[in-house]
Amino acid sequence: MKKIKFSGVVAIVFITTSACFAQTNNTAGLSAIREPDLKKDLYEFADDHFKGREASTLDELKAAAWLAEKARAAGLKPAGDDGSYFQYFNLYRNRVTNNTTVKIGERSFSLLKDMLISQIAPATVSAPIVFLENINDLENIDIKGKAVAFKVSKDDNYLSIPLEHRKYLGYVSRNYAPAFINKGAAAIIFIADDISENSWAENIPYLTMGSYDIEGGPYSKTENKPPYIWLHQSELAFIKKGEQTLTASINVESYLYPSINVVAKVDGTNPGLSKEYVLFSAHIDHDGIRTPVGTDSIYNGADDNGSACVALLAIGRAFKKQPGKRSALFVWHGAEERGLLGSKWYATHPTVPKKSIVAVLNADMIGRNNPDSAALLGSTIPHLNSKDLVNMALSANKEGPNFKLDKEWDKPDHPEGFYFRSDHYPYSMENMPAIFYTTLLHNEYHTPLDEASHIDYKKLTKMTEWMYRTGWKVANANTRPKLD
Repeated sequence: MKKIKFSGVVAIVFITTSACFAQTNNTAGLSAIREPDLKKDLYEFADDHFKGREASTLDELKAAAWLAEKARAAGLKPAGDDGSYFQYFNLYRNRVTNNTTVKIGERSFSLLKDMLISQIAPATVSAPIVFLENINDLENIDIKGKAVAFKVSKDDNYLSIPLEHRKYLGYVSRNYAPAFINKGAAAIIFIADDISENSWAENIPYLTMGSYDIEGGPYSKTENKPPYIWLHQSELAFIKKGEQTLTASINVESYLYPSINVVAKVDGTNPGLSKEYVLFSAHIDHDGIRTPVGTDSIYNGADDNGSACVALLAIGRAFKKQPGKRSALFVWHGAEERGLLGSKWYATHPTVPKKSIVAVLNADMIGRNNPDSAALLGSTIPHLNSKDLVNMALSANKEGPNFKLDKEWDKPDHPEGFYFRSDHYPYSMENMPAIFYTTLLHNEYHTPLDEASHIDYKKLTKMTEWMYRTGWKVANANTRPKLD
């Protein structure tokens, strides 16, 4: 009897173990993630043919059609609108017009040449100017209804980071303007320092483009807000003269443009769980044709974000070869560079039931920097919104690439605010567990030098495998990741 019972236990254990192995082993799927495929796809996607894939242009639409065809060829089913691979949405664009006028006393300032306006909203202002010698003086000065002038200077908290000069105007505005506005300032006049002065010409194309949003967003319609006016540092003595008055009429024009998300899926194998989705996310667009570096003016965006776009294709092939219990959903977002607009649209207008999305695994720039390091944003408090999901990702990292994880960029006081700048974020705001895979910024970020030839394809393959391993765990877990 003991021998028969023992044999039965062995048989039961063997069957149970085999069943678990069949559910959790993803060797077949991993074999579909191949470095040569990633390289071939990225050389095509980041080619000059797509002219930098600028949002709301025909080049973005062509790149979207390329992705849809690749998804179809890989056997992924369409999951967009009307049985297609596509979900279209509109962008609202606002920009300051040339008939904007700014005067201080009797002196007029010419837009772009003498001044820059970084708050894209209509405004009419007539207010006395108060100059702050020190930001701490704000505590003791009444600025309600006045134009506050302030000499910009680089503070100790602003790190030396890629494209510091191009981001500096936005950084200063975000850092100082709220305090002025909360005390009732009618306008803010920033007097340039060396950094903003040296980047004046480089910021003109970005400010000329204006602000973008989707329907219902804060920039989809113009509102009266205190203007942010930048003047050259040579104007400091003039501004410091007493009894000065700012008279400004900021005029804004609006446009409507189309953009697009590409959506595909691989159905899950479990009759019940297949109605739930693990969402893999990347963005299609980049910066198009801009200021040249040397002789090259096409911003191909191989790392940003061609690397993640081709990674999703590879993960799609992996799930097609070996489906999970839950379905895998792939969303290539449009207009990320315009303010996460494609993901904002899909997160609020998904083509599957919103409650069926159990987790979002987003990737942005996953092919550069140290071959042994990476970052998982959304993995530390206060950005962490699902310990279950993060633990799956950390476990998948140990099983596979074993990257050393950089946690600095996930800190809330990091000046880049990188957690808030990729497509996982709108999903987290819709209460979906979400994480962000990245290998972080580099000196060729948002330049024409971000080419397919500069990608570390071994690292890109490892990052792709890490995402897939995590998604596989989510797809086959008995319960969906808990939202904390």
